[in-house]
Amino acid sequence: MKKGFWTDDAKWGYLLVAPTVIGLIVLNVYPFIQTLVLSFSTTHPFGIYEISGVGNYEQMFSSQEFWKATWNSIYFCILTVPLGVFLALLTAVLLNAKIKGKGAFRAIYFLPMVVAPAAIAMVWKWIFNAEYGIINQILGAHVNWLTNPALVLPACAAVAIWSAVGYDAILLLSGLQNISKSYYEAASLDGATKVQQFFKITLPMVSPTLFVVLVMRLMASVKVYDLIYMMVDQSNPALTSAQSLMYLFYRESFVAGNRGYASAIVIWTVLLIGVITAFQFWGQKKWVHYEV
Repeated sequence: MKKGFWTDDAKWGYLLVAPTVIGLIVLNVYPFIQTLVLSFSTTHPFGIYEISGVGNYEQMFSSQEFWKATWNSIYFCILTVPLGVFLALLTAVLLNAKIKGKGAFRAIYFLPMVVAPAAIAMVWKWIFNAEYGIINQILGAHVNWLTNPALVLPACAAVAIWSAVGYDAILLLSGLQNISKSYYEAASLDGATKVQQFFKITLPMVSPTLFVVLVMRLMASVKVYDLIYMMVDQSNPALTSAQSLMYLFYRESFVAGNRGYASAIVIWTVLLIGVITAFQFWGQKKWVHYEV
């Protein structure tokens, strides 16, 4: 039997994975390399650019607006990830219980993920409207949710949590349903309460799925753009307090036409996500439990 990298079976394997590998190179690797090169370049109209060194990074790191956008992205993660993942886990646990109409509830919670982001933004902008919004009507107050610098990002975070909690709950529900019922039966015989079963069985067993959800949600939160773009108008006085890194990238690249500086922002965002993800993978050894 032939052994090596070019056997008949290996050829078929290479052929089958070729579309994925080519797509990865064309759509991911090459654009990233091009972005990296542009981040060290001065760009001109019609796609012309020239290498100019680290000027874009010097401009970026000396910009207060850039650091404000970085903090906004991190703050958005702080607002959305812990609460969003907690609500998703709570929803998944409730959906996993023996209740009538579980299928309908799953569809209802998942529905925000299939609704167009523009439609979601339009509805929530009316909900947060200072004059006619339902929230202010309920509170009997006049709160400028989307124009107050202190409230605009938490308001956007609330919409992000509402939009994503159903999707995360479905992922966590799949992890919960893979837990063998025998664990709970044995714990019940030993006199363990439901709360003890949750912390001793459910949480450790679902931790691998929870880890995946946490990584995905942090990445999505750092890269937030469309929600803030549609919720906060460019004429909004609170825009600076809501502007994320990806929003700043959009403005510099597609509005100002400064693609070199915008590329530097993208590279910084990638590095930020890489550091956060590496920290997550380092920390998961202490709380994620894999079945052997």
